[in-house]
Amino acid sequence: METVRTGLERLYTGRSRVALFFRLCLLGFDVLTISLFLVLTFVDEHAPWVTYVDIVVALVLTFDYVARFWLDKRKLHFFFHFSNLADLVVIGSLIAHAFVENLAFLRVLRALRLLRSYHVLGMLRGRHKWVRNHEEVLVSTLNLVVFIFICTALVYVTQDDINPAISTYVDALYFTIATLTTTGFGDITLQGDAGKMMAVLIMVFGISLFIRLVQTVFRPARVRYRCKECGLSRHDPDAVHCKHCGEVLNIPTEGAV
Repeated sequence: METVRTGLERLYTGRSRVALFFRLCLLGFDVLTISLFLVLTFVDEHAPWVTYVDIVVALVLTFDYVARFWLDKRKLHFFFHFSNLADLVVIGSLIAHAFVENLAFLRVLRALRLLRSYHVLGMLRGRHKWVRNHEEVLVSTLNLVVFIFICTALVYVTQDDINPAISTYVDALYFTIATLTTTGFGDITLQGDAGKMMAVLIMVFGISLFIRLVQTVFRPARVRYRCKECGLSRHDPDAVHCKHCGEVLNIPTEGAV
């Protein structure tokens, strides 16, 4: 067993080519499963092949979780870490697919896999300069995608059985986007007092968080420009002087519109 443990430690923490390739494969698997869960929300959840895919993904996720748990010296901290708890919930939802008839509630559980995107972004940040240079936009885009799909999952799981206007994940996504953007076409409304309260919360977040995230994606709050005097690299887009040392900056801009 000690030999196995040593081998796993080399794969998860080593710097050899094999270790780097292994971690890149894990990174690719994270991207694949996140993308897969998003795509599967638009297909027939009762199709037999979907169950097989869920089982395969659950097995890989379980192996990775057990291996990381075994290697971690702080077992209790590892177990209660939010991202690891989310992994357990996702694994449980994948296994439940084979035994549970109504899969609507699993949508919101699988949406937690989107939280793994932050881990993916963190790994890419350490390897690619382009990711570091555009980190603010990427984080805002990730926050936006996670927020939209988790809201959509909550709408779908709570309305699928009681609302004839929301029979597919696409219906829930359409309602969520229309509500977050405060467009409000009115062709789909949420049923029941709980549904109305959820719509209120989505609208409130739409006015604040959603609009802010969209603004950050298309117009970052900071630009990267290294100050020659003190080295500060993040400034306001219209900054003339460095806030840290007062040095005159020459940030390239497109000019006033």
